[in-house]
Amino acid sequence: MPISLPVVSPDGASDAPGPVGRIGIVGLGLIGGSLALACRRRWPRGLVVGVDRNDVLEQAMVRHAIDVAADDLGMLAEVDLVVLCAPVEACIAMLPEVASLVQPGAVITDVGSTKRSVLAAASAHFADGPVFVGGHPFAGAARSGIEYGSPELFTGRPWFVVPGVPREGADDARARVEQWVSGLGGQPRVLDAEAHDRLMAALSHAPQLVASTLMHVVGRAAGAEGLSLAGRGLRDTTRLSSSPGEVWADVQTTNHDLLAPLLDEIIAHLTTLRDDASGDALRRLFLSAQGWRRALDASDRR
Repeated sequence: MPISLPVVSPDGASDAPGPVGRIGIVGLGLIGGSLALACRRRWPRGLVVGVDRNDVLEQAMVRHAIDVAADDLGMLAEVDLVVLCAPVEACIAMLPEVASLVQPGAVITDVGSTKRSVLAAASAHFADGPVFVGGHPFAGAARSGIEYGSPELFTGRPWFVVPGVPREGADDARARVEQWVSGLGGQPRVLDAEAHDRLMAALSHAPQLVASTLMHVVGRAAGAEGLSLAGRGLRDTTRLSSSPGEVWADVQTTNHDLLAPLLDEIIAHLTTLRDDASGDALRRLFLSAQGWRRALDASDRR
């Protein structure tokens, strides 16, 4: 008997409900809001349940990002996939309630930028029944909030899939998450929690802290009037300093052991530059930095 394939329109929308028909998104900020918009565009026949404060839910409904609005977790009882889009510590705190609400065949994932603490907590609450699969879309913007959300935010971007404790159904759950991510235009990359957190400390967490520190120091030195004269260099270098501190406080707490050595190395290099009257250390550092920058630029062309 011939197989009937779902029809996909030119804009990427499918007439099928998607790899997971009913999706619950907890937290409709930049990432959660963008996820909702992307799911609604890609799978119009699917169902997106949004859980957040009433004022945020109103914005989500105005943007047609969700089908069902809920201000409590109880609406997750009937969904197939739950995506926790709150800060890391908040996700950990809600895991027991989520585990008690969702149906046995459901899959739970998250979008936090640290994974070891979340997976450790999840292992205590998802030993049977629903399966937890760690996730982290490596995408974002300097501004937070659903008003900055975009259905294209994840297109072509890596999305780290971090398996939890091996158990029955874990491989199938991971495959479902990977299929869902691919459908959204993301690029699934499977990593274990330790490797993920170590990589993020270098690629994301240390740059964020350095950019925010630089903006703090330069702002105090130049003042508002002085900053009005700044060029693109300072603006580009400190773009990340617009990021919300409440999210990054959780990152600092849950990845401190891997982040601290990188900060120590940065401090050591800055101390060397401070004391380098001859300029020799500066030249060596700049040569190394230029080489790594060429490697970074080359990766964009692949």
